Amino acid sequence: HVKKIDWQHFVIPSSSAYVSPGEIFVEGDASSASYFLAAGALAGNIEIKGIGKNSIQGDVKFTEALTLMGAKIQMLETSIKISKVKALQAINLDCNHIPDAAMTLAVLALFANGTTKLHNIGSWRVKETDRIKAMATELKKLGAAVVEGKDFIEITPPLHINENVEIDTYDDHRIAMCFSLVSLKNIPITINDPACVNKTFPTYFDVLESIIKT
Repeated sequence: HVKKIDWQHFVIPSSSAYVSPGEIFVEGDASSASYFLAAGALAGNIEIKGIGKNSIQGDVKFTEALTLMGAKIQMLETSIKISKVKALQAINLDCNHIPDAAMTLAVLALFANGTTKLHNIGSWRVKETDRIKAMATELKKLGAAVVEGKDFIEITPPLHINENVEIDTYDDHRIAMCFSLVSLKNIPITINDPACVNKTFPTYFDVLESIIKT
């Protein structure tokens, strides 16, 4: 029996013996999975293995945001299935619970009907870069009308998304990954400094390419 003291100290009796649980499910990273869940909503059916309905990770709530946008989500024990929809719908969402994954919602807003507002994202200002400013700048390059505030961003998609745009990544891995999804709608873009994904997901572009090929 392990005694927990405010989750800062753990006391284990000296007579304790290790007992194997036999088999235990170790989750994948929900934040990294969010890009491929978004890919499924944009481009085709995808099943993400390694994370499921009983996940304890906060970013799994990204699936709830996708559902609000109209995506079809099926939460299984150890995987998540997502189906492509004809048209995403704009949302007005408090993103305090998914601040990192919310960046992907900002890119999905390019393909949604209506104006999307993501608020309670003040933490974006103090990340690898000022993410509210950076996202607004890059979304505008693609033709979106963007309003930014202290802790919110509002995106209205253009009638036609600009092609062959160069996306600056500001040495921010999440900007590189979320904007790469634009290409799934047959819109050619260039991601500058793609190696910035090495911080958290060095093989991201290889994995993205693999699902496109399949």
